[in-house]
Amino acid sequence: MDSPILEPSLHTVKAVLILDNDGDRLYAKYYDDTYPTVKEQKAFEKNIFNKTHRTDSEIALLEGLTVVYKSNIDLFFYVIGSSHENELMLMAVLNCLFDSLSQMLRKNVERRALLENMEGLFLAVDEIVDGGVILESDPQQVVHRVALRGDDVPLTEQTVTQVLQSAKEQIKWSLLR
Repeated sequence: MDSPILEPSLHTVKAVLILDNDGDRLYAKYYDDTYPTVKEQKAFEKNIFNKTHRTDSEIALLEGLTVVYKSNIDLFFYVIGSSHENELMLMAVLNCLFDSLSQMLRKNVERRALLENMEGLFLAVDEIVDGGVILESDPQQVVHRVALRGDDVPLTEQTVTQVLQSAKEQIKWSLLR
């Protein structure tokens, strides 16, 4: 009964998902090629949603993967790791993501508010996990870094909407003087 000794790895997160209350994808980021095609990813997401949307637990083992999840109003948040991954580490990522979004959305974590602030979600996930490696588990730090990125983006890296909004604000303040 020799059990293989697994090499320790920093790559703990396989995917971060956010689904709506119908099981449709709002956000998905896969960090390895366990599910290489979009079709396979969507099938996995439907399966995961069907297994978890009616339960009150926080963890599931599904298709050889450890899934930790949380639901709130009309959203389901999932963090997925391998079957031998530490559930507490995955739960720390999930809680950090949820708490960061809760602060950024002013406690209004629901589908509409999330869709209106997708850029904040993208930045928050990138601050928490990069390439499957957990970078941050403190929601205060994540919110602080996301706020800094939003304010200090150079003009060449801003979207057209951001540039127009910035120009409107500058014109408004110059007229009010």
